[in-house]
Amino acid sequence: MTSKNFTGVVLLVVGLVLLYFGWQSSETFGEQLKEGVTGRFTNETMWYLIGGAAATVGGGFLVFFRGR
Repeated sequence: MTSKNFTGVVLLVVGLVLLYFGWQSSETFGEQLKEGVTGRFTNETMWYLIGGAAATVGGGFLVFFRGR
């Protein structure tokens, strides 16, 4: 396993964990109430979701496309 593949796997796992925590955070009562009133999630939840998505895409790219 090359260092790029290893880095990609780590980014992929970290991204999926961040997405999971962002999804869990968005499902709480307080978050649902705030989203219902303002139409937006809190900044913390958004950063979890954005960071998780970016890390997952970057890690997936490194694992599946850069190793060839």
